[in-house]
Amino acid sequence: MNPTPTITDVRDAGPASRVRRRLSGSAASLAALVIAVLWTVPTAGLFISSFRPADEIRTTGWWMFFASPEVTLDNYRDVLFGSASDGRLASHFINSFVITLPATVFVLGLAALAAYALAWIDFRGRDWVFLGIFALQIVPLQMALVPLLRFFSQGVTVGGAQILPAWELTGAMAFTNVWVAHTIFGLPLGVFLLHNFISQLPRTLFEAARVDGAGHGRIFLRIVLPLITPALVSLGIFQFLWTWNDLLVALIFTGGDTATAPLTVRLAELAGTRGEAWHRLTAGAFVSMIVPLTVFFLLQRHFVRGLLAGSVKG
Repeated sequence: MNPTPTITDVRDAGPASRVRRRLSGSAASLAALVIAVLWTVPTAGLFISSFRPADEIRTTGWWMFFASPEVTLDNYRDVLFGSASDGRLASHFINSFVITLPATVFVLGLAALAAYALAWIDFRGRDWVFLGIFALQIVPLQMALVPLLRFFSQGVTVGGAQILPAWELTGAMAFTNVWVAHTIFGLPLGVFLLHNFISQLPRTLFEAARVDGAGHGRIFLRIVLPLITPALVSLGIFQFLWTWNDLLVALIFTGGDTATAPLTVRLAELAGTRGEAWHRLTAGAFVSMIVPLTVFFLLQRHFVRGLLAGSVKG
């Protein structure tokens, strides 16, 4: 007589269990290892090339480094502190920070406030507003570039009367156009992610706070912000990496001005149309990668926690 199957046996025989066993097998591990190697080898070759002399790069492949290793820091010195034609990326490195940090902070602050309002403040048309914000995620970025650039350069004119003037900003305020553009493009995803997290917070917390006389401002600062910190960190990493690696928005809204152009714009100019002096490009590429890699590895634990937070109610 066959024994009665237990709940564990039924669960182990399910499709999810079969997929889990296949993905944890030796064949899957070998496939993952091959993919990792194929993905890493080009980056490793680029990294080795960034330390090779220009003559060696032009005449031999990067793998010849192991046969006759020759290391130099001239490529990094040229792109960071050399002449304008060499790159001079040090100032553009600072510009990337000046653009990325405020754009990230603005998105986090505005998205958190909007997400709280859409999740816990009952007002007419709330669902339609959230639906509109969700729909903005599928609108291509390129569709908003020309209208936004025209708004910055010409202002808003209705019936021959100028309602809003053009933004003629100089000096440190010249970065404002890029900040506003990155904030606008980052808010739909930020509001959507934080709304899903905030809406899952226990209603009893808000009811108890209201009984104690707390308003929305105090509830947001004292209760919501501490609880959504993992989600804020995850969103901050997304926004930081996207803004730091962006070329299109920075190229359009800085107008090619070297005083405000970030690293990505300068690297594109350094590449030219035929990629001459690409021994400097290898060094410049890794200079631009230092900060994103540092941010990700330092905040990796919070990033994973933020992705998993709120996924399971308990």
